[in-house]
Amino acid sequence: MVKCWDLEYNKVIRHYHGHLSGVYNISLHPTLDVMVTGGRDSSARVWDMRTKAQIFALTGHTSTVSDVKCQEADPQIITASMDSTVRLWDLAAGKTMSVLTHHKKAVRALAINPKEFTFASASPDNIKQWKCPRGDFIQNLEGHNAIVNTLSCNQDGVLFSGADNGSMHFWDYKTGYNFQTAESLVQPGSLESEAGIFCSSFDRTGSRLITGEADKSIKIWKEDENATPETHPINWKPRLGRGGF
Repeated sequence: MVKCWDLEYNKVIRHYHGHLSGVYNISLHPTLDVMVTGGRDSSARVWDMRTKAQIFALTGHTSTVSDVKCQEADPQIITASMDSTVRLWDLAAGKTMSVLTHHKKAVRALAINPKEFTFASASPDNIKQWKCPRGDFIQNLEGHNAIVNTLSCNQDGVLFSGADNGSMHFWDYKTGYNFQTAESLVQPGSLESEAGIFCSSFDRTGSRLITGEADKSIKIWKEDENATPETHPINWKPRLGRGGF
């Protein structure tokens, strides 16, 4: 079940019934009064926020829908699934526009670039970038060898990936260069295994990163004001080919 809350009165004002199992993610459409939810019943469901009616049940995935993203232009809905596929949806028809089958393992996270008509998807094999509207493959971002749970992208072209083991990678979105890595530290009293990063988001300015983590903490990260080219040298060795599928 999905609940809609009135934040002024701190009360539930609407319920959306239809999912047959847990609901793992939600995305609001930027221009329409529509929201999309995805869950463990292998479907993404499109809801009219005002009337609470289910508009479409987007079926086709064969495992849990792990992430959902909405955007203004087609494909207006992008879903990632544990069946190792990414699907692009035609919102008007409620049908699949294309299926991206390049990943070899479960795809747990998506991120839409706010400046370009592109998006990224994350899987334990690697992070891949795609061009809308057809989902043309752009390049692989290799090196984050962990179960990546979350992706976030800001206006400056910084792509963040956070993983189950607490590892954090920061990528230059355009070149795919991994310019910084870090490890999240657990809260005192927590187990070392509780360093996992479950969700992330950049704030409106793009200079602060907010992460939700397995040790029950929410952490806010800021840019290092003392960083210089000497303290953080760039060791980028571009390849001629952009990497295969």
